[in-house]
Amino acid sequence: MSTPNARDHAWLPRASCDVGCLRAGGSEASRRLIVALRVTVRASLGLLFAPALLLVALPVPGRSRAKRIYCRMLLWCLGVRVTVSGGPIRNLPGMLVVSDHMSWLDIVTIAAVLPATRWRAAPASFVGRADVAANLIVRMMACIIKVIPIERGSLRQLPGVVDAVAARLRAGQTVVAFPEGTTWCGLASGPFYPAMFQAAVDTGRPVQPLRLRYHHRDGRVSTVPAYIGDDTLLRSIGRLLVARRTVARVYVESLQLPGDDRRELARRCQAAIRMKATSHPGHGQRRPVLAS
Repeated sequence: MSTPNARDHAWLPRASCDVGCLRAGGSEASRRLIVALRVTVRASLGLLFAPALLLVALPVPGRSRAKRIYCRMLLWCLGVRVTVSGGPIRNLPGMLVVSDHMSWLDIVTIAAVLPATRWRAAPASFVGRADVAANLIVRMMACIIKVIPIERGSLRQLPGVVDAVAARLRAGQTVVAFPEGTTWCGLASGPFYPAMFQAAVDTGRPVQPLRLRYHHRDGRVSTVPAYIGDDTLLRSIGRLLVARRTVARVYVESLQLPGDDRRELARRCQAAIRMKATSHPGHGQRRPVLAS
């Protein structure tokens, strides 16, 4: 786990997860040739898809559907299969989508399952960490997936981000946010902070909770995609490439009306997503206190 910065504020979300939570699983070391071939094939296919970056980034009608297809192709190249259960995600104008948060991969996974917007409507936006968005690979992806950067260490910037989210909701766009404020390994999770829910309260827009889990082929919960602690993006991608198969399961929970209390709305969404508590011996038990 990274060392706290002296300038970090008291409300900064922190996870008890670190790189010790990461388990690639399986016996890949005994199958090095197969792994090398799999990585080569996926990387080669990824290069073939690269020219599509320019096409799906162009502001032309239908780009929302094209971006969803591209995200599915990218997941396939990374060896990730996506399943959706619990009902379809409604294509409502100005909807806030919230999910638990484990990795940069969450953005690609959710973008791959969101319904395509109207022919000329803007695609969904994602609230993402500014430090991750500054990465070269992520900047390239940002040409496809619109990211609203948030500086986790700066409370002063938070109202501006909430206002930006509200403005997009009013314009009829879908915005995806991760209320935990930081990533967890998938075996443990953190409380939902209510700040982003203020945008839904201010605009009167509904909130769609999504429960996202990653699994191995045999059904065990996987921490392979987790992006936590002092991990790097390249190491995270490398783990996905050598894993035999990662299954991303998206559970669509009941749509929530905003009401007039962001904390109560955050509690409802957290309760909907956390149908089963997840923890493991390496994590201390934390009381889910909702901060401002």
